[in-house]
Amino acid sequence: MNVRRLIPTTAVAGAVALGLVTLSACSESSGTAGTKSEDGKLAVVASFYPMQFLAEQIGGDRVSVTTLTKPGVEPHDLELKPKQIGELGEADYILYLKGIQPAVDEAIKQAGVKNTVDAATLTTLEEHGTETGHDHEGEEAHEGEEAGADPHIWLDPVKYAEVAKGVGASLEKADPDHAADYRKNTDELVKKLDALHATFEQGLKNTSTKTFITTHSAFGYLAERYGLEQEGISGVDPESEPSPARIKELQDIAKRDKVTTVFFETLASDKTAKTLARDAGLKTDVLDPLEGITPQSKGADYFEVMKSNLAALQKALGAK
Repeated sequence: MNVRRLIPTTAVAGAVALGLVTLSACSESSGTAGTKSEDGKLAVVASFYPMQFLAEQIGGDRVSVTTLTKPGVEPHDLELKPKQIGELGEADYILYLKGIQPAVDEAIKQAGVKNTVDAATLTTLEEHGTETGHDHEGEEAHEGEEAGADPHIWLDPVKYAEVAKGVGASLEKADPDHAADYRKNTDELVKKLDALHATFEQGLKNTSTKTFITTHSAFGYLAERYGLEQEGISGVDPESEPSPARIKELQDIAKRDKVTTVFFETLASDKTAKTLARDAGLKTDVLDPLEGITPQSKGADYFEVMKSNLAALQKALGAK
C-alpha cells in the first residue's frame, strides 16, 4: 500500500478528538444528538456509495441518508473533516463496511452510536489471493479483519443480497415502528438482486475466455461467482504500482488465455492499464467497481452500472 493511503489512519486520531469536541458542543446546544431528525425520519449515515444505496433502497421514505464519501472521491483516499466526525455521533444509525476506509473505521468506533452496522459481518468475507490479483503483501490487516480478506462484497449480487437482508433486519430493530416498511423494501431489493444474479449467470455462461485483466482487484467475488479468473494489475489499492515482473506475467497470461481487453475504472488512474494494453496489443474498457456514482459512470445507480459491467465483460470475454 502506498504512503498516501496511510495518511488517513495516522491523521485520524487528532481529527477524531476535534470531532468529539464539536459533537459535545452540538449536543449541549441542540439537545438533538441520538434522536430522529426534525421530520421524524431516521438519521442514517453511510460510509460510501454501496452502503448509501442499501440504506436508501431499504429505508425508503422512513430515513434521511447522508454519505461520508462524496461522488468523485476515491473511498480509500477519504479523509474526514472534524465536522463530519462530529455529525457521526448524532446519527441514529450508521452503516459502513470495515476494511475499505481505515479513517472511517476509526471515527465510527469513537462515535459510539448504538445502531452501528458493519456490512462485513452480514456475509462471509473470503480471501482472494494472487490468482485473482489480491496480493495483500505489505498491507496491514485492520483490527478484527482477516489478513487478506476481500471487502468488495457488493460486486457479487448474491453477497450483496445477503447484506441487504441483514441491513433490513437491523433497521427494523433500530426503528420498530416502521418494521413492516423496511421488510417490504428489503424483499423488493433482494428480488431485484436475485434477478441481476440470474442475468449475470446466463450472460457469462458461454464465453471464449474466462480471464479478464483489471487495474483494481475489486472483482474477486464476482469472478468466483460466475466462474471467471480476475487478474489484477494492482491489489485492492488501485493506486499501487505493479512490479515489472507482474507486468511481464500479465502479458504472458493475456497471450495464453486469449485476453482481449484491459479494464480500468473511473475513480483511479488509467495510465498503467493503458500502457499494458498498448504494449500487449490489447483494447481498453471500463469495469466499474461501483465505489461511487459520478457523471462518468455508465449508469445512474447500482443496477444500471452493474448491467454496464456485464455488457463490458460479455464483449471482452467473447460471450456466445
